[in-house]
Amino acid sequence: MSTRLSAVSVSDLHFAWPDGTPVFAGLSFAVDAGRVGIVGRNGSGKSTLLRLLSGQLRPDRGSIRRAGSLGYLRQDLPLRVDARVDELLGIADVRRALVAVEAGDVSEPVLETIGDAWDIEDRAHALLERLGLECGLHQRIGELSGGEAVLLGLVAELLHEPDVLLLDEPTNNLDRSGRARLVEAVRSFRGALVVVSHDEPLLEHVDQVGDLRDGEIDWYGGNFAAYREALALEQEAAERAVRVAEADVRRQRRELAAAHIKLDRRRRYGQKMWDTKREPKIVMGARKREAQASAGKHRIMHEERLTSARERLAEAEDGVRDDAPIRIDLPGTELPEGRVVLRLQDVELRNGVRGSLEVRGPERIALVGANGSGKSTLLHTIAGELEPAGVCELRVPARLLPQRIDIVDNGLSVVENVARFAPASDENRRRARLARFHFQGRAADQQASTLSGGERFRAAMAALLLAEPAPQLLMLDEPTNNLDLASIDQLVSALENFRGALLVASHDEAFLRRLHLTRYVEMALGRFTATSTPPSPSRATVTRSRGGLRP
Repeated sequence: MSTRLSAVSVSDLHFAWPDGTPVFAGLSFAVDAGRVGIVGRNGSGKSTLLRLLSGQLRPDRGSIRRAGSLGYLRQDLPLRVDARVDELLGIADVRRALVAVEAGDVSEPVLETIGDAWDIEDRAHALLERLGLECGLHQRIGELSGGEAVLLGLVAELLHEPDVLLLDEPTNNLDRSGRARLVEAVRSFRGALVVVSHDEPLLEHVDQVGDLRDGEIDWYGGNFAAYREALALEQEAAERAVRVAEADVRRQRRELAAAHIKLDRRRRYGQKMWDTKREPKIVMGARKREAQASAGKHRIMHEERLTSARERLAEAEDGVRDDAPIRIDLPGTELPEGRVVLRLQDVELRNGVRGSLEVRGPERIALVGANGSGKSTLLHTIAGELEPAGVCELRVPARLLPQRIDIVDNGLSVVENVARFAPASDENRRRARLARFHFQGRAADQQASTLSGGERFRAAMAALLLAEPAPQLLMLDEPTNNLDLASIDQLVSALENFRGALLVASHDEAFLRRLHLTRYVEMALGRFTATSTPPSPSRATVTRSRGGLRP
């Protein structure tokens, strides 16, 4: 496999959508052999960049050069549920040719189909085993879970041994076990790898991080931790520059005001001399013209200094990111210690999973388990959307944020969506509280259909947390899926102010570690069981869906 330098080279790249919306204007960079992570806000163009690098999109101008063969694992992997595993892997024709050879057919077309791939089945089985996939090459895709299908897509790319491999949010639908196996596959890849991701454990294994922002990429050497550290230092310097520029603007304003006062005194003195005619008229006229010219120059000098100071302030402010944390007061969510919030006794969910659970006070509980183990089903059952067998008592106001964030009505504005959950609240109160979620002024009137992924998530969180009555049990189903790193930070900061009980279903271990969890509920072997420590990924049990692909 090739490890040549500048595996990907981009020069003066220009690209805009058909409606004229620009994405890149003059982007240039090179990727050498090694692992590169690309991060950035939702909507910044990360997936678009990978589609351009892969050739699925054509740039309006500029060039993209790739050294060697290319593999590309899309975020929205196209799948036919009736297709077989070997068809997705792209080896079905070779397998048929191998069968033909075993039957005695050694014709030229058959041998050309096989080429050098005589061991393709052995290599396919080895990769499937390495990524923990217990499926045969003849199996139908519809019999696999969504996470297994993602890993199968990775197998398809690795099987053809690409020199350059592009991965777009590869961990989104993977459970803890699947994520661990994918990280290991990324670590062992020997070509040039470019991965778009918000998954911190995965990004800890890259050699370089590119931060895509406003159509440009800033490069940081090292892994994600090194990137975070460098970015924090940059932001400290940028904030200091803003404070210095603000102080300079205030000083220039004071000096301009003082200059106006001084010039006004001169004008009054000159007028007084004119009125009392203490000097000849021609002398006073000359002095007046000289004073006016001097005053004009003095005023212009101070105005120019103030304008320059304001420009320096604007430039300094551009260096400070708008990823501010969300800080809100949620007094209505408080729960006393020991109060029973939720009681599940001998409950059997619709999918057959059984168990008991009691939640007391402001507990913070993570639901963990393999894809298809029943985490989402349990949350929707607690929310009253599914009917269980057994006792399910919810004793406080509760809200659920589902994976698809479909609680936001696209036909309404942000503030109108909040009003749906808090109809008794007045308009001014809603807008004031929305501003804490960074929806100030006209941003609160934005149609939900026009929001980016991160904005949509913030709008959904605002609607739930500002609901009346205030939720004292908040349930989140895979909340970090498809969120950028800045939005995850904002989610964590919002939850820091939530004083109720929290139930979170997530495979994102880095996110869960930041929530100050009190307990875990493990979904495995058809049961859910509370535990004080996180279960090991190796204990995860794969549950397959019988009805096709499951997210």
